[in-house]
Order: sequence, then C-alpha cells, then structure tokens
Amino acid sequence: MGLHGQLKIVGNQLQDQYGAQVQLKGMSLFWSQWGGAFYNASAVNSLADGWKVSVVRAAMGVENGGYLTNPAAEKARVKTVVDAAIAKGIYVIIDWHDHNATQHTQQSKAFFTEMARLYGNKPNVIFEIFNEPDGESWSEVKTYALEIIGAIRATGANNVVVVGTPTWSQDVNVAADSPITQYSNVAYTLHFYAGTHKQSLRDKATYALSKGIALFVTEFGTCDASGNGGLDLAESQRWMDFLNNNKLSWANWSLFDKPETASALVPGSSTTGPWPDSALTQSGAFVKQKLLQ
Repeated sequence: MGLHGQLKIVGNQLQDQYGAQVQLKGMSLFWSQWGGAFYNASAVNSLADGWKVSVVRAAMGVENGGYLTNPAAEKARVKTVVDAAIAKGIYVIIDWHDHNATQHTQQSKAFFTEMARLYGNKPNVIFEIFNEPDGESWSEVKTYALEIIGAIRATGANNVVVVGTPTWSQDVNVAADSPITQYSNVAYTLHFYAGTHKQSLRDKATYALSKGIALFVTEFGTCDASGNGGLDLAESQRWMDFLNNNKLSWANWSLFDKPETASALVPGSSTTGPWPDSALTQSGAFVKQKLLQ
C-alpha cells in the first residue's frame, strides 16, 4: 500500500493519494457459494507473489444459496480474502455479486454498513455495490446506489464505491448522462466478454469517459458472454490495449477450476496455489502474462 495508498476518483480517473493515475490489475474469484474453496489467504498470497496482482475481487454470491441464505458463511469468506489482501498490501474489491440488488436493498445496506465500519479506515478496500444489473433501468440502479453509498458514507468511510450499470454492466453511456453527483469517490462498472462484446462496447466506454465519469472493469472474460466457449484472445488483446491506453483497472473472471473457458485454472487445480503453468487454461495463461508484463 506504500505505492498508492488511499484511492480517490478525480474526474474520470482513479488516482492514488499522491495524485497519480492508477491502473489496478488482478483477478476476480468465482461466486463465493460455489468457489469458496479459493477464498483463502494462500490463494491471495499466490496471486500477489506469483502473478503480481494489485487487486483481488471477492465476488460474494447473494442469491442461489449465497448471502441471503447463509450470511455468516459468505461474510466469513469475504473477510478472509479482505484480511489477506490487506496483510499483503494489495487492493481488494468487496462485490455484492447480485443481478437483483434493487430487490435486496435492506440486506445490502446492512452488509455494506458492517463492511464500512470494519474496513472504512483501510485504504485497500473498494466497495462494489451491484455486480450486474440486468433488467433494471439506470434510474432504479441509481436510486439503490444512492441509498447504499449513503449508508457507507454515514459510517465515515470514504472508500471508492463502484456502481453497476444497466444490461450486465455495459450501459456506461447511460450512467454517464445522469451520473451520481451527491457523493464523491464513485466509479461505474464496465464488464465485457471479449468473444461477445467488441468495438461497440469500447465506443460506449469512450463516450462515458468523455463525459467525465470513471470506469472500473471489475470483471471481464476472454471468451463469450456465457463464460464457456468462444475464446477470443485477439479481441482480448484489443481490449487490453484499450484498457491500458485509458488506464482502466481490471479484474479477470475468474480464479476458479470449473471446466469452462473463462476459468483461469484447469479442473482439480490447487485451491491455494502456487499454480504451475500446467494448471493454467488458455485464458489463465493469457491473463497471467498480462499481469506479469
């Protein structure tokens, strides 16, 4: 943390406490209720030491047997990852990994109030309050976001908050036309899967940046949007060039060994690391190479 310290949003940039623009790069863990075996300090340390990540994302599943069903278990997984990242001196995203967060406003508010009280004084921690809105309008998402950000700020925590955008966090242009102005240190989520989302989505991102909002790619895949099939490393490289040119931070989906294209690890891989090259999928090898560059 000596490198960047407390992050802040200035215009359309993520900056460190010294006023320099920052690009964080790292890995997202898989839905916590299914990928929970990877939610351990050794996995975080292996990513930091071996892959040189500067950020990890704890994707806390909310529905489908996640936090709404087992809040104590899912919270404990998140805290394990957050505490490990803090100890290692890297950044960590606490992700409310939900497609229907507007239906869970009270639960989300209670969760982020608790997390902000626990970690609000830690410069390492970033709050991602709505993974991927799917059918919700921007006005619905914005109303939800204002309530959650308000709860976080009420604790005194001024950490960066990342707000999901409509249509699986792609319609950043819509958010840019009506951004949140009541609170500072707010960025907006851009998600892409390179096999499906191409230049037209980069154009939306360029528009959003030109309107002055900050974007954070809290999740992307090298394949098609299903997560399985359509590996497109050429388009992934076009995206990498775009992210680097605009200094946009990113986390790849995902550090997991599920037999699907988006997974960085082959089935049966160690849940703690370190991971030999033989444990990496094509996607994992590509992403690790980008992290080490």
